[in-house]
Amino acid sequence: MIVHFPIVLVILAVLMDLVHVVRPRIRGPYAAATSLYLLGALLAASAYLSGRMAADSVFIPGMAHGLVDEHGSWALATTISFVVLAVLRPLGRRMGLEDTRATRVVLLALGIAVLVLVQQTAERGARLVYEQGVGVVAAPRQ
Repeated sequence: MIVHFPIVLVILAVLMDLVHVVRPRIRGPYAAATSLYLLGALLAASAYLSGRMAADSVFIPGMAHGLVDEHGSWALATTISFVVLAVLRPLGRRMGLEDTRATRVVLLALGIAVLVLVQQTAERGARLVYEQGVGVVAAPRQ
């Protein structure tokens, strides 16, 4: 369940950034997006860590080991990108980054890039579950 929260939060954050690009006079969407990215980054980090622990506790068919590693690599890149964007937003404001159209578009583009990483990670995770059965059967007790 924990992996679904960051997915929803990044989608909502990107939508808030889009609203801020289209309607720049409204200040609420920027603050909402920043909060969503911060919360999403925390949850993405916890999802990554719990996923690494889960990989040790579930049965992984032989053919799925490569996909597990690939999914883990994508998850790490996604988590790092999520955290970097979440930290850059308030840091940029504190350092005097102005709210220009270019800034809003760049933040939206960075959010979309994180969203693409989330989608790629989720695609590999779904393949693990639905094609390989990873996580469906518990690992044998030792």
